[in-house]
Amino acid sequence: MTQTAARGQAPGDRRPSAGTNGKPTGPNGALFGRNGEERQGVGRAWLLGVCLIGCIATVNVLTIRHDAPRLGTLAPAIWEGSSALVTMVIFMIPAAVAIWTTRTAPRWWRALPVHLAAVVLYSVLHVAGFVALRKLAYLAVMDGPYRFGPLSTEFPYEFRKDLMAYGLASIIYYLSLRRSAREAAEQAQTTSTAASFDIRDGARLVRVSVSEILAVRSAGNYAEFLLTDGRRPLMRSSLSALEIQMAAHGFLRTHRSWLVNPGRVTGLRPEGSGDYAVELGAVEAPLSRRFPQALTALRG
Repeated sequence: MTQTAARGQAPGDRRPSAGTNGKPTGPNGALFGRNGEERQGVGRAWLLGVCLIGCIATVNVLTIRHDAPRLGTLAPAIWEGSSALVTMVIFMIPAAVAIWTTRTAPRWWRALPVHLAAVVLYSVLHVAGFVALRKLAYLAVMDGPYRFGPLSTEFPYEFRKDLMAYGLASIIYYLSLRRSAREAAEQAQTTSTAASFDIRDGARLVRVSVSEILAVRSAGNYAEFLLTDGRRPLMRSSLSALEIQMAAHGFLRTHRSWLVNPGRVTGLRPEGSGDYAVELGAVEAPLSRRFPQALTALRG
């Protein structure tokens, strides 16, 4: 990309040019939340799901009592309560899949088998769980044993409902994760507006406002700062070390050799095969498909 060719190095300077460190980086971290916004997104979606499950269970108990008063309240409460309790636990299955799809942005032919396997596991655990709880509850408080019915007819019936529940849960988690990423980016941008950063360019210290930094890219053992006024100071540091510091100001890792300031992004251009070019005014930075969370945050 001609706009981002290395500048500012004197003739004979033997420091490596930008983007040559060759150290791959990628997402890592806990399954249910590598960072604060992920954990917040999952937690918020789970709480919303619990509220929906509780409301649905209550409505179902009241409906059964109205339609079949001879059954009383205890049996319907056991049926719906056992289903609700198991659902609250297995609700984390669509959460795990939502985090995986958010982090990796897989093609549909890769995501589809994962969703199919997840929904089958979801339904099997749901049915097995509520049948076990109902049998225990019937032994404790009812006169006779609980009978689920023929598996050949009852499981397909339950699977259809579980398929809808899994789909709804996946949408809730996806939207919640998107919202958390957007809120985190906005908060970081607000924090970074008045912040300053010290760039140690050799023996010289260059103090700049964080908002004046378009991007930071790797230059071997150095990091090159691309500033709004055209300066390109170099600082002896690895990009991985700077990523930790710049993340507090909202900077995103878009490539193994690039950090970008989302507040300075003026456009995104598809480059094919899932890659993008991030436009920062007259400067462009690469956005690799290996960093789907950066794409999600920039689009949000």
